[in-house]
Amino acid sequence: MSSPAEKINNQQINPQSYWRWSKQDFFPEQSFRDWSSYRHALSKTHSRFKDRLLTRSQDSDEIEKLRKQSENDMKRCLTWWDLMWFGFGAVIGAGIFVLTGQEAHYNAGPAIVLSYAASGFSAMLSVFCYTEFAIEIPVAGGSFAYLRVELGDFAAFITAGNILLECIIGGAAVARAWTSYFATLLNRDSNSFRIHTDLAEGYNLLDPIAVAVLAIAATIAMSSTRNTSVLNWIASAVNTLVILFVIIAGFSNADVSNMKPFMPFGVEGVFRAAAIVYFAYGGFDAIATMAEETKNPSRDIPLGLLGSMSIITVIYCLMALSLTMMQKYTDIDPNAPYSVAFESVGMKWAKYLVALGALKGMTTVLLVGVLGQGRYITHIARAHMIPPWFALVHPKTQTPINATLLVTILSACIALFSSLDILSSLLSISTLFVFTMMAVALIVRRYYVSGVTPRTNLLKLVGFLLIIILSSIGFSACWGINPSSNWVGFVVTTPVWFMGTLGISVLLPQQRAPKVWGVPLVPWLPSLSIATNVFLMGSLGYMAFVRFGICTVIMLVYYVLFGLHATYDMAHQEPQV
Repeated sequence: MSSPAEKINNQQINPQSYWRWSKQDFFPEQSFRDWSSYRHALSKTHSRFKDRLLTRSQDSDEIEKLRKQSENDMKRCLTWWDLMWFGFGAVIGAGIFVLTGQEAHYNAGPAIVLSYAASGFSAMLSVFCYTEFAIEIPVAGGSFAYLRVELGDFAAFITAGNILLECIIGGAAVARAWTSYFATLLNRDSNSFRIHTDLAEGYNLLDPIAVAVLAIAATIAMSSTRNTSVLNWIASAVNTLVILFVIIAGFSNADVSNMKPFMPFGVEGVFRAAAIVYFAYGGFDAIATMAEETKNPSRDIPLGLLGSMSIITVIYCLMALSLTMMQKYTDIDPNAPYSVAFESVGMKWAKYLVALGALKGMTTVLLVGVLGQGRYITHIARAHMIPPWFALVHPKTQTPINATLLVTILSACIALFSSLDILSSLLSISTLFVFTMMAVALIVRRYYVSGVTPRTNLLKLVGFLLIIILSSIGFSACWGINPSSNWVGFVVTTPVWFMGTLGISVLLPQQRAPKVWGVPLVPWLPSLSIATNVFLMGSLGYMAFVRFGICTVIMLVYYVLFGLHATYDMAHQEPQV
């Protein structure tokens, strides 16, 4: 006899149009059948939360069962070459072309090159973690799917909420930067195309151009993944030529005296800037979401992810160095730094070339971003964290149109109002939180297998992970309070972190070996990733945590009222294997 979920799925499969709007498409779960069912579900919140907290998904569920929620498959059409260029297109954009000037001017000075090196190192650690997961669980959900498998539904939800936040704010931030460089290209002030209002500072410059750019990028991404890939690598190749020009011309007009003082804001400023410019590396996680559309994930994902990120880190450091050698950090324009810097050394024509290159870069960031964001949302909806209507894949385009529309509309609403500095600080803390969770999940994946690992070993693993996380938080807190005088805190927290990692390495046997490719030096490398991500989070300003806290509370309210009950019904209606 068919289960309720099978009946629902049978009703939804393809005689129906893709564009449908019934209650069954948005709220098919038992808990939302009527008000009486919903009140009953709310009364069971405690027991359901316990169930979702302790229950973990399986690799096979993420790869096979949940994909059926989309009704149509996404097309496997990507190779390592596509992923490599997606890496360039996703990452090189607003971060390097805008945040470099902002952070060099206000926080790091010429030492911004060290900020990019520190962020690049932390990002590369996260790339390793993502790569192992993406090979073994090649689905559109990325980190959301990986955490459902290793840390359970609730941890995955918190991550999903931050992914949604990252997607929405990331698109808005890049679109705002696009407007600034477009104005510079036309020899106008960077805010000249924005509408001035009497709203609060930071929200008083409305940006309709950013909304239009987001809409265009989403339209292209929804039409075809393959066509988007071709357009991306052509645009990225052109942008690479502009970047090479920026580096060569920048060093050709370098003045070493501009590098003094090298650290005008101290070491604290370097790491404060590193936490912000981490945004410039954040796009790489979108590549992991394309594993479902990759022809050979075990080969293509490591080549695409690790190859592109290694090259990008070097490019960022060289670009940051060329800017600060070309112009004094106090004179760098925070909104369009490279264009104004070339104009200051007499290369006015280069100003337009750089602005055009920046526009190309930010356009590809938007293209790849909306491509990856749609796939995140699709898999989150497959698990019924949000209404499953957003999981549907269009039968002709073989792209998740509904999910793409959701993230684009929300990004456009935020891009219309919010300034780039507000967006980038919130985005960085969200990204760093997700990457920290990914490193924890990798350690759990290697050292814990349900039904195999003895309970004593599980308790040891949890204890050692708490030691690693708490010592990392302690180190970050000591740095944030007063880095010059809290040396005692550093002397205590660093050995504690080392002993926690050593405990896992020596006292616990690995329970699972990678099937194809694995992160080297486990648990040391993911433990270091936890420490660096937490440290960079601690380097962000107070308001970033306030905004992050407010957003997290909103997520939890949504989870208690909707997400918890939808996912509970989804899990318990499906036939058990």
